Amino acid sequence: MPEFICGVDEVGRGPLAGPVVAAAVILDPHNPVDGLNDSKKLSEKHREQLYVEIQEKALAWCVGRAEVEEIDTINILQASLLAMRRAVEGLLLSPDHALVDGNRLPRLSCTAEAIVGGDGLVDCIGAASIVAKVTRDREMIELDAVYPGYGFARHKGYPTKMHLQALRQQGVSEIHRRSFAPVRRLLKE
Repeated sequence: MPEFICGVDEVGRGPLAGPVVAAAVILDPHNPVDGLNDSKKLSEKHREQLYVEIQEKALAWCVGRAEVEEIDTINILQASLLAMRRAVEGLLLSPDHALVDGNRLPRLSCTAEAIVGGDGLVDCIGAASIVAKVTRDREMIELDAVYPGYGFARHKGYPTKMHLQALRQQGVSEIHRRSFAPVRRLLKE
């Protein structure tokens, strides 16, 4: 049986702006974290609390990312897989096996298994989803101050009505994904 199993998940495939962020987490079976679940099913306050607890109790955790330029160059799916690989490769402990949320696997140096809906089914994947989401959300809040007027702190770069309206009014920023249709259309106008 594998000794170190890491959970892997990513956030930020759908937004029009910002990086895609992945996390890999190896939980400590002797120091469990209660209440883990798909990050989208938790309140922001609960996610923040679990984020701290995961970092304190996990045997290892790491965040990987792919930047906007990479997303635009290799496409969002490949960028997501790249961010996942970077997260796993950055762990201070080398995992024996990876459990990855979704139906696609990044290229890894350990064995891996894709689990659709894994973030709500497997604790280590749920932990990874929480670490990735809190990390990306915090970054988008910081980017809101750098790029005011787009509302990044509120919608985190997702294509909300407010974001699309701001994009039309203010134009495309450095952190917008030029390969995504709503942004690409604006660049052609």
